[in-house]
Amino acid sequence: MKGSLFVFLISMIILLFFLLSGCAKLPQPLKVWQAREVKIKEEAPLFELMQRAERYFQRGQYDLAYQYYEEVKNKYPGTPEAILAELKLGDTKFWAGEYLEAITLYEEFEKFYPNNEAIPYVIFQIATSYYKLRQPPDRDQSFTKKAIENYQRLLQNFPQSPYSLEAEKRIRELRELLAEHELYVATFYHKIRYYRGAYQRLLRLIEIYPETGTAQYAKNLLERYYRDSLKETEEINRGIKKDFFGGQVP
Repeated sequence: MKGSLFVFLISMIILLFFLLSGCAKLPQPLKVWQAREVKIKEEAPLFELMQRAERYFQRGQYDLAYQYYEEVKNKYPGTPEAILAELKLGDTKFWAGEYLEAITLYEEFEKFYPNNEAIPYVIFQIATSYYKLRQPPDRDQSFTKKAIENYQRLLQNFPQSPYSLEAEKRIRELRELLAEHELYVATFYHKIRYYRGAYQRLLRLIEIYPETGTAQYAKNLLERYYRDSLKETEEINRGIKKDFFGGQVP
């Protein structure tokens, strides 16, 4: 009985040894399955980060969305998701109303991915950011001019883009704004009796923005402003014209 038990124990030890030895070398299908499982686990954080970023973006929580897009960009450089995340960084700033920051991010995207299929959209968004920053006619029009410049760049480089019609519409609107600015300056000059400057400004308006409604209105002022400019020239020649501060006009 004792001998049988001894043999049984020895057999179990030998069997256990072979089983342990077999585990050291997994069958090929099991290796493939495990490698695939590891890959899925590695990719899961990327998917989850993008999912969270999109969720926050759709909810209008742009600061949180920005953080997750930035994390994707930094942790997974070179992936399609990272490139998309870089584009979406600009979108988060745009929809948050932080247009100058959006412009910077869109311009960086265009610089690093000039052949990306999203470039027409990027240029449109740059132009639209400047469009959102435009000022009233009595203020500086630098942003207005930048918006026109980028809308025109879009039309020149991508005339068949889905943004072309809107770009053309906004260019017309912005040119009207620039014409209104010229009219504002002209009328201001006229109020302070700088008549020659007012007349020249009207001529400039009509020459540069002839298609605008403001130019048509300006034409009605031309004759009056011209007469006043002749009067001013005569006063200057006679030495009786004073400048805005009451000094003699040179």
